[in-house]
Amino acid sequence: MTDTPFVIAGRTFRSRLIVGTGKYPSHHVMRDCHTASGADMVTVAVRRVNISDRSRESLLDYVDTDRIFILPNTAGCYTAEEAIRTARLGREAGLSNWVKLEVIGDERTLFPDNEALIEATRILVSEGFVVLPYTNDDPVACRKLEEAGASAVMPLGAPIGSGLGIQNANNLRIIREFATVPVIVDAGVGTASDAALAMELGADGVLMNTAIAGAQHPVQMAEAMYHAVVAGRQAFLAGRIPKKMYATASSPVEGMVGR
Repeated sequence: MTDTPFVIAGRTFRSRLIVGTGKYPSHHVMRDCHTASGADMVTVAVRRVNISDRSRESLLDYVDTDRIFILPNTAGCYTAEEAIRTARLGREAGLSNWVKLEVIGDERTLFPDNEALIEATRILVSEGFVVLPYTNDDPVACRKLEEAGASAVMPLGAPIGSGLGIQNANNLRIIREFATVPVIVDAGVGTASDAALAMELGADGVLMNTAIAGAQHPVQMAEAMYHAVVAGRQAFLAGRIPKKMYATASSPVEGMVGR
């Protein structure tokens, strides 16, 4: 079955699974998970990289940058100004002019501040950044982020690290229907079936961290997520049968004895 390439801002990625670099038991486990997941883009918190002394050991030493694209993120930022400054620091340190933009609006739920997010997106795009904003599963917010110049929109499936899975499937369908940039479900995935569902809903990709890093066997879960994303994408392309209230016979009954 043919598929369209996964392209963001003119760059083509082989894998539709994007993974993180935090919460792993060790850097070695993280590296093995990256390999098992098949991901060719990983996100890295700018605040977790020692950009003042790159001679010291860093988690980046365990990322195969010949194969994997680094996507800096602004995790831990609570204002537009703070997120913009963090993105600039990442670029100046040579990480990338791409940024997974996070502006958190609530410390307990870690839900995004969409107003500040849109403002920061507009400013960073004007400065030449490729912006991938993490946002609520709100079709209006996603539309405004796209109008502000976002190269993709990244609606959450559920709160960060919750493992609750997709909580509002209909909103994600609406976002995918009207978006003209890639839609990447970010946050809330707990297990492989959650990733498969996100892809079955039409998402172009899935980003996750805790679901793999926090699993009892992270490398095995990374491999499971690889298969889930592939299966979900193929199911979306294949087109599922419509749901019906009553049974439909799998075998034809015409011509049977007594019919």
